[in-house]
Amino acid sequence: MFHNTASFAPQSRVWIYQADRPLSEADIAAINPQLHSFAEQWVSHNRQLKAAGFVLYDRFVVLMVDENAADASGCSIDKSVAFMKRLGAAYERDFFDRMRFTYQAGDGLHTVSRDEFEALLAAGRIDADTLVCDTLVNTKEGLEQHFLKRLADSWHARLVAL
Repeated sequence: MFHNTASFAPQSRVWIYQADRPLSEADIAAINPQLHSFAEQWVSHNRQLKAAGFVLYDRFVVLMVDENAADASGCSIDKSVAFMKRLGAAYERDFFDRMRFTYQAGDGLHTVSRDEFEALLAAGRIDADTLVCDTLVNTKEGLEQHFLKRLADSWHARLVAL
């Protein structure tokens, strides 16, 4: 389903970084080769990781490691965080604001602050059945099956008054 991950185990680890605003097509075209290069060079304790990286929709960067080959270590995860910070600086995006919510509406995906999300909920523009993007899924299987879910079934529901 995702770029170069067909051979990855369902329990492959996933890290999802949400941009504070959408990436342009030109940005995505420039970022994807950088993600591929990072994934090819990503190591853990001098062992090559079976890794992939790609932009999902136009605002999520996904890093994936199939730990059947080698486990991601603290040091290798630190390298990925440093890489994402550099990527964010280069493209003027914040990939570390966890209080931004992305939801699906008739015309596509929208990313807003928690306060804006609560205001939309209070105004009835979104509701318990609105699909939200769950950036906390942590496996390939979770990404494929549970990334988009009803607000009522997501961690977002604990942070807003449904």
